[in-house]
Amino acid sequence: MQLRFEHFAATSLLGSEESPPRNNGELQFARDWEGTAFGMALALAKKGHYEWEDFRQELIASIEEWESEHERDDPSWDYYQRWLIALERLAIESELIDPKELEQRTAEIIYCKQDDEKEKTN
Repeated sequence: MQLRFEHFAATSLLGSEESPPRNNGELQFARDWEGTAFGMALALAKKGHYEWEDFRQELIASIEEWESEHERDDPSWDYYQRWLIALERLAIESELIDPKELEQRTAEIIYCKQDDEKEKTN
């Protein structure tokens, strides 16, 4: 169920380059972290940590950066990777987290996932 803000945020992206991937009209998340990043961006804007339009513009900039360095049909394209970059930049810019702490937490998550994968193969 979408509330007014969530509906506004999601529809503000429709029909544009920064529009999220969809399947039969529903938002599509291939990996768990994608839905988490999507929800975090919405929640932080809703709580007033930044304006939704600021996030949108950061996402557009992130997409444009990728496009300037890659061919449009490059298989390495990852929409939610660009979303995450925009979210990280705004979180730092809004002073929600400092760059060192973000780097540390990211490393902890990656390390934890690597340990989980090792356990599954044993």
